[in-house]
Amino acid sequence: MNRVSLVCDSENWGGAEVYLTHLLRRAGDQGWTASLVCAGPLAARFGPLLPPDRIAAVPLARHSAAAPAVRAALAAQCPDVVLVNLVDPGSNAAAVAAALEVAPTVGVLHLPGDAGAGEERAHLAGLYGAMAAVLTPAVGARDQLVADLRVSADRVHVVPNGVDVPGAPSGPAGNAVPRVGALGRLTAQKGLDVLIDAVRELTAGGVPVEVVVGGEGRDGDRLRAAAVGLPVTFCGFVDDVRGFLAGLDVFCLSSRREALPLVLLEAMAEGLPCVATDVGDVAPAVGADAVVVPPEDPGALAAALAGLLADPAARAELGRRARARAVAESDAGLMARRTFDVLARAARVPATGAGNGQQRES
Repeated sequence: MNRVSLVCDSENWGGAEVYLTHLLRRAGDQGWTASLVCAGPLAARFGPLLPPDRIAAVPLARHSAAAPAVRAALAAQCPDVVLVNLVDPGSNAAAVAAALEVAPTVGVLHLPGDAGAGEERAHLAGLYGAMAAVLTPAVGARDQLVADLRVSADRVHVVPNGVDVPGAPSGPAGNAVPRVGALGRLTAQKGLDVLIDAVRELTAGGVPVEVVVGGEGRDGDRLRAAAVGLPVTFCGFVDDVRGFLAGLDVFCLSSRREALPLVLLEAMAEGLPCVATDVGDVAPAVGADAVVVPPEDPGALAAALAGLLADPAARAELGRRARARAVAESDAGLMARRTFDVLARAARVPATGAGNGQQRES
């Protein structure tokens, strides 16, 4: 079997980390032996997926200048190829440099963002140019990789995100007072303050609604204070995503910035009607099978939610269409096959030892 080491250089659990669980659970079926090098705070969450001798917990290297522990752990695992989870363009550069010193490396850029300037951008471009390939779930991130970081277009692969598609979807819960749910890190990126403003408009207009927000994050206290007096409940970190979604009548993604968020695809796979902001690849991914509104527009978000909250039949029909689209296009098995195909090609590319910024020939 081919050997792959996955690198998770993050202190928080979110969609990018769930993405890795899909690959870990499917590696064997694709003919791979998978190992993991993971920042200590998240190692326990991956524990059920791998034998202990194939998980190495290391110090978080994100935003660091170097990652010697990551390099040592990867060297001990002797991979044929390394896949590094990239939260945004620059934050995991030290982990990329460490991986490049060990084996051919593939990056997965989950979210476009600031690539820096001057020497910082040049260094980052060198690292990205030395990778055998870069994967991303979104066209916007591909464009940044080619334009800003000078990655050859033939080495950037758009592989849309996938999720576990349940055989028996929960569908809208049918609560007496319709319940809207949102799930994600409590940070500005997720636009939960915009959702709170939309709820304020709904309640001022006499629209019956309950809202439940799952997740943790640095803006939690501020968001809770903003929601005082509104029918909004914060339930903290959610271990059981399916159970959370099963209690909802509508799912809402209010983000300011995304690529193609897994949680939206999970909600669609459960047959939930969804309202989402037009960010990243959301609009082309959902087509006419979700309601898409502009980001940072509480009025548009409130109007979209109000239309669904007032019409149970519309909720049921939109949920059926969302489920059908997820079944056809968003299965994690398809995502894994495409990803391991890229890894197999990358494993045949000689390692450059390019942690010093040396570029691989395109």
